[in-house]
Amino acid sequence: MEIDFTRPEYYRNRELSWIQFDYRILNEAKDKTNPLFERLKFLSITASNLDEFFMVRVGSLTDMKEAGYSKLDIAGMTVQEQLDEIAKVTHDLIDAQYLAWNNSLRPALMSEGLNILKSHEMLTAEEKIYVDQFFMEEIYPVLTPMAVDSSRPFPLIRNKTLNIGALLKKLDIHADEKSEKSEKKSRKEEEIVFATVQVPDVLPRIVELPASEDGTKRCIFLEEIVEKNLKKLFLNYEILCAHPYRITRNADLSIDEEEAEDLLKEIEKQIKKRQWGKAIKLEVEKNADKRFVKLLKKELELKEDSIYEISGPMDLTVLMKLYKLEGFDRLKSKPYTPVPSPAIDKNMSIFDNIKKGDILLHHPYESFDPVVDFVRQAASDPDVLAIKQTLYRVSGNSPIIAALAKAADNGKQVSVLVELKARFDEENNINWAKMLEKAGCHVIYGLVGLKTHSKITLVVRREEDGICRYVHLGTGNYNDATAKLYTDLGLLTCNRLIGEDATAVFNMLSGYSEPLSWNKLVLAPHWLRDRFLTLIRREIKHAEEGRKGRIVAKVNSLSDKGIIQALYEASAAGVEIDLIVRGICCLKTGIPGVSEHIRVRSIVGEFLEHSRIYYFYNDGIEEVYCASADWMPRNLDRRVEIMFPVENLELKERVKGILQTELDDNVKASVLQMDGTYIKPDRRGKTSVISQMVFCQEARQAAKKEEEAAQSRSFTPKMNPND
Repeated sequence: MEIDFTRPEYYRNRELSWIQFDYRILNEAKDKTNPLFERLKFLSITASNLDEFFMVRVGSLTDMKEAGYSKLDIAGMTVQEQLDEIAKVTHDLIDAQYLAWNNSLRPALMSEGLNILKSHEMLTAEEKIYVDQFFMEEIYPVLTPMAVDSSRPFPLIRNKTLNIGALLKKLDIHADEKSEKSEKKSRKEEEIVFATVQVPDVLPRIVELPASEDGTKRCIFLEEIVEKNLKKLFLNYEILCAHPYRITRNADLSIDEEEAEDLLKEIEKQIKKRQWGKAIKLEVEKNADKRFVKLLKKELELKEDSIYEISGPMDLTVLMKLYKLEGFDRLKSKPYTPVPSPAIDKNMSIFDNIKKGDILLHHPYESFDPVVDFVRQAASDPDVLAIKQTLYRVSGNSPIIAALAKAADNGKQVSVLVELKARFDEENNINWAKMLEKAGCHVIYGLVGLKTHSKITLVVRREEDGICRYVHLGTGNYNDATAKLYTDLGLLTCNRLIGEDATAVFNMLSGYSEPLSWNKLVLAPHWLRDRFLTLIRREIKHAEEGRKGRIVAKVNSLSDKGIIQALYEASAAGVEIDLIVRGICCLKTGIPGVSEHIRVRSIVGEFLEHSRIYYFYNDGIEEVYCASADWMPRNLDRRVEIMFPVENLELKERVKGILQTELDDNVKASVLQMDGTYIKPDRRGKTSVISQMVFCQEARQAAKKEEEAAQSRSFTPKMNPND
């Protein structure tokens, strides 16, 4: 019987799958084998992720609903069904976040000598004097209280800001001159006024209190100090109730690139609108006055399921600031310092190193410095004629940007594609683009309708035997800061065929000139989808002919229906498939006759898993690829992406080893079940394997071995004078 692999019940909704990913991060916050402050960090990350999820994904679905979008998703759900289920599941997730904070993390902090006060009512008499003085000197001058009445409309509350709202009644200063009866009548008829004040984000959210006698460090949140002193902001008013609240707005930019005369100006305009998008989520203190909640609900035009009651500090991203408190290093993981790549001889130029053979870099275990040095040395090298690079996300003080500007100043031909549409990095990238243009670089703002997500640098150098092209290809961004936190792979090569392809890539990006054929690189959106399907079908053919079929893929997300369908067909044919999927996974495992041969695992550890690796057995002639692309429709159809082969036998074995180590991980990995949940592998009787720690140890050992070898090579024995 022929199986219909397109049936909606074979697929999982991408949004609900993403929420499962945030739960996996939350599990790390609850895991008592993790250092306490690392658990705080994980809980903070769940909150940050959820903010972005609402601003982008829920915002997008809300727009689709208002536009009357009727197409069903990959799992057969309507837009409304998705929104309803998201609301239900995210309410549960937020309850779980605060359960972890209130019942586990906060008490654990107290036992370690750090008391985070729940309320200003927990302050001692001395502390009350301190915070009141702190309020008047540091906070009060910054605050801007806003009241709502007939002459002052409801204010625009900025996205993700923390605010304190209050319901007020004007005090009757002549009450003592009235009879008790007329006073009661006057108060009853008096209008209730809503007022709000933003908790200033220019001040530290966590305020350390004076040292206590027992040595315990006590802290209080800034909003508690503001709430305690609220009467000083609204003189002559009775405060009926006061509660912190926070609004999340739709921040999914809508840009008509075809109509925009100047893409840079259009994006600048849209960024400003992000703060004032439609409200899609309201967080308010648990057990808040019903009148207060009703007023906000009406003014923000929200439905009941868009209101989230919070039983703890609003906006748990603040825990990342708590992580930075001094004096608690014993409760944190020892920071890992990336080691130098053993493939690079520090006594040689980066170009001479690459000439020796392809270099594979594994970040953050190995330093990102060779990538920075690649651009820096190119900027100063008199033999370098041109530097071309794509930039998607860069750090705030990027050494690569500085090197590109220096290269232009040195007379090099510098072409940089700066992707202005990199979500939430638009403003940063606009500033860099303007700076590079002023420095004399030729800046391209990407292609209409496409995001340029590929990671590629080309250096053209004049040498004795002619022009040589040096290329860096990566799975991650040219960001020296995140390169210490994200796991990625990079390849430095002077392979002639890859160099020709790299030139073709930049010609295509800058001048719409596409070559008739490619040597080694595979690009989206034109050819990458077809190449993946071809590689999967080749494994199917081998399996159907009784030979071994095997696929291993490591991606951040898997949501493309065409790819999933092909994987189902491969599984049905007997191909063994292992998938390492960090986040979204719309594929279901264990479906009889469909996905019995597919196993899916997700790894959540100290570093963010970010590399994309694809392995195909190919009847023993194994092929290994790395890419900037995930198996998502946006990567395959709406972005410029690059997949590149790892062909050097030694490097290929190394990448295969990386995949195998992650498949062996039985501590930080979670395995996808048929019902969509994830469970930890059973490691009874097995040695514990934490893949990221294995990579750290391997990198240190390789670096140490190379350092010893270098010392041995540089040692010259002294001549015996008697010889």
